[in-house]
Amino acid sequence: MFSTTKARTRLTGVLAGVAVLALAACSSGGGSTDDSSNDAGGDGGSGDTIVVGFSQVGAESGWRAANTKSIQDTLTAENGFDLKFSDAQQKQENQIQAIRSYIAQGVDVIAFSPVVESGWDAVLEEAKQAGIPVILTDRAVDSEDETLYESFIGSDFILEGEMAGDWVSENATEPMNVVELQGTTGAAPAIDRKTGFENATKDNPNVTIIDSQTGNFTRAEGKTVMEGFLQAHDDIDLVYAHNDDMGLGAIEAIEAAGLVPGEDIKIVTVDAVKDGMQALADGKINFIVECNPLLGPDLADIIKKVLAGEEVEKRIVVKDESFTQEQAIEALPTREY
Repeated sequence: MFSTTKARTRLTGVLAGVAVLALAACSSGGGSTDDSSNDAGGDGGSGDTIVVGFSQVGAESGWRAANTKSIQDTLTAENGFDLKFSDAQQKQENQIQAIRSYIAQGVDVIAFSPVVESGWDAVLEEAKQAGIPVILTDRAVDSEDETLYESFIGSDFILEGEMAGDWVSENATEPMNVVELQGTTGAAPAIDRKTGFENATKDNPNVTIIDSQTGNFTRAEGKTVMEGFLQAHDDIDLVYAHNDDMGLGAIEAIEAAGLVPGEDIKIVTVDAVKDGMQALADGKINFIVECNPLLGPDLADIIKKVLAGEEVEKRIVVKDESFTQEQAIEALPTREY
């Protein structure tokens, strides 16, 4: 477990400041600007704060916006942190550059949500050699060397896919043709949500995936890919989208084709952000599996434990729910994201 004299010295001065950190869901208030320039030219911060370099995947979806806000609203100066934030714009090379910048600055902790699973060993080894602990959020890496990072905090994407697949299988009492809007190729949630869905539906002969293509987790590409599905197939019964935004794009394409989403073509998605939940409440989406984006408080807690030399779990899985139309209507008035 990582522990250095530098970290322990800083921690002594910061514990009083961070002990009052509210581990509640993110609230209103600003954080660091989504600008890659934030990660350049820093001096590692003052000795009485925990300096965190965080590299975000991008701003591709409502989920990602909520995740960024939670992190920025939690890792604040008031809570004892100096957050250096960068937006990778969904490019692995940008994240690697940001991580190397954080290493050069001598930050206390590096945290990031990997764009894809593979290709991280070299830069994470550099962080390890520099004595800087790394924490993975939301997405994991496929490295065989687990000493390259301290902990992962996020959802079980395979379970999310299985929950979506279970609902489809239970409702497929007659033949059902499914088209799949996949997330970014090579990304952990895209790989795992596909695997989970196929695991849950493979024993039901009524469920057939007739087409599958990436929509890169964006609403615009979800719409474009769905338009292509509708042109190629006249027998689509259900859309399985790896996130709400692609499902919302599919709704636009379905309506433009003169069909009724939720009725003529059923839709199942993952995330449960507010726009998706509203579409579910309106009957345009039929079922949503949640993926909780509010990881900031848990990340802050793990950072403090790691710097204190305490044991932390290698994999920390947050609890996710699922929603029907009735449950979405009930949940929306108090929904935080």
